[in-house]
Amino acid sequence: MLGLAAKAGKVASGEFSTEKEVKSGNACLVIVAEDAYDNTKKLFRNMCKYYEVPMEIFATKEELGHWIGKAYRASICILDEGFAKSIVKKISLNMEG
Repeated sequence: MLGLAAKAGKVASGEFSTEKEVKSGNACLVIVAEDAYDNTKKLFRNMCKYYEVPMEIFATKEELGHWIGKAYRASICILDEGFAKSIVKKISLNMEG
């Protein structure tokens, strides 16, 4: 699903781009890698809470980057509501199973 969103141009990746999209109000979902630094997780947790953007901590930096066709990424941002809802559903199913 992340690959489809990336192909559609609905993904911003990397800390700077993700932060910019959250603050500009374009972000529908932020995903931070499980192996990101604690400070990075805290930064995005606080920012997403303030701007009321859903956030998930999921996968590794390497996996996130691979799924969107880039080098490793600590954070990515989904810019489309439909993709965001679908990805959250898949993440929650993955965590249950």
